[in-house]
Amino acid sequence: MAAPLRLGTRGSDLARTQSGQAAALLEASGESVEMVVVRTSGDRLAKVSLAKVGGKGLFIKELEEALLANEIDLAIHSMKDVPATLPEGFALGAVSARVDERDVLVCSRALADAPEGLAALPQGARVGTGSLRRRAQLVASRPDLDVVAIRGNVDTRLGLLETGGFDAVVLAAAGIHRLGLDIRVHPLPAATFLPAAGQGILAVEIRAGDEATRRRVAPLHDPMVARLASAERAFVHALEASCTAPVAAWCRMEGEALRCDGLVASLDGRQTLRETLKAAPTDAEGLGRELAARLLARGAAEILAEVEREIWEA
Repeated sequence: MAAPLRLGTRGSDLARTQSGQAAALLEASGESVEMVVVRTSGDRLAKVSLAKVGGKGLFIKELEEALLANEIDLAIHSMKDVPATLPEGFALGAVSARVDERDVLVCSRALADAPEGLAALPQGARVGTGSLRRRAQLVASRPDLDVVAIRGNVDTRLGLLETGGFDAVVLAAAGIHRLGLDIRVHPLPAATFLPAAGQGILAVEIRAGDEATRRRVAPLHDPMVARLASAERAFVHALEASCTAPVAAWCRMEGEALRCDGLVASLDGRQTLRETLKAAPTDAEGLGRELAARLLARGAAEILAEVEREIWEA
């Protein structure tokens, strides 16, 4: 009998919940799974700007170290936290089905009965988000908003609605869904408020060359979603953008073709470049690269360089 699969996860409620859901699917396929909780740098540095201390890769660094040390067999990550290029020695063993890829607006009690959407927020509303991508799109849509940087898990961010004096916070719909939270949310349409590359998808990371584990985690793999993620991640990689940059990508099937929307924005939202492109499903990576090339031709690299300068001078 095969030894239990040692599944590494961060310690946050969301990470443990989504890893537990993955473990349940593996157990339903006949596997035995042992959960191993690993505290990451991203969790320890909860009050520091991710853009200044290494980006979202800090959420997976210690999990990768545990993989290399053979302390775990696989690690479960939110795909949007995984750098577009994995370090040498690692591979994606599986890509999960996609849960809702949209962002959602969660309003304070005072605005709980307000109509849906950003347009319903009062003039000068205070909105919390830890994402430069969300910030750029918020201020591009509503320049009057007071967008404030926040960090922390989902419960922490929701708590700030009242204790921090926020009118609203923006979160990923997938996190709300996976945690089973019974709260009112206002979904922001993905077609107009583009999500992060890989949002709503789970990544299963394994050691490169570990084909035995790849076979065992196959029940978690969704081939079509893997193509969507491949296009989105190729877009980010071709831009040479970090996981925290104000960059967005959303790929989906439209008829018989893949359609991908990509965006690069300045921090103040005044410069926003956006393109849409279609390709055959068999050319997902090429689609992402070509989409990035079109934005680079319009000045995306200069915008991203200015963003980096502003971050380090802040």
